[in-house]
Amino acid sequence: MLKVIDSDHEMREFGQAIGSVLGGGEVIELIGDVGSGKTTLTKGIGLGLDVTDSVQSPSFTINRVYSARDDLELAHYDFYRLDDSGIMSDELSEAINRPDAVTVIEWGGLVDGVLPDDRLTIRFVSPSETTRQVEVIATGDSSRQVLGKLSDDSAA
Repeated sequence: MLKVIDSDHEMREFGQAIGSVLGGGEVIELIGDVGSGKTTLTKGIGLGLDVTDSVQSPSFTINRVYSARDDLELAHYDFYRLDDSGIMSDELSEAINRPDAVTVIEWGGLVDGVLPDDRLTIRFVSPSETTRQVEVIATGDSSRQVLGKLSDDSAA
């Protein structure tokens, strides 16, 4: 799925659409430059999961966990500032194997060996100051089901 997004508001709405079709156990890898919209999309995912706290960038704290609907949690990781994943790889491994968690990872290259084969990968490209091209790629059966639901909702 390729989507062109022209504002922060549209990015949050797209994230909200993604969050609304998630049921737990999903892993979402976000790939893009600084300022490309990764955290804004995650804020929208939080809205779709009915997170009531303000979703913030975990760039300095590495991770943040939020309570969500249906006894789910949104676990948001950002490995931008790490040179060595160390113990965070172990923590991430636990999070991605929890059926009651939706795990979103920014700058996941450092922990690529921990990421499951079945995940949604979302690539952000910034062709202009305000426009983003967002490509959503499903890499397994579960992530294809999520992408199918998202495509169905977008067509409606």
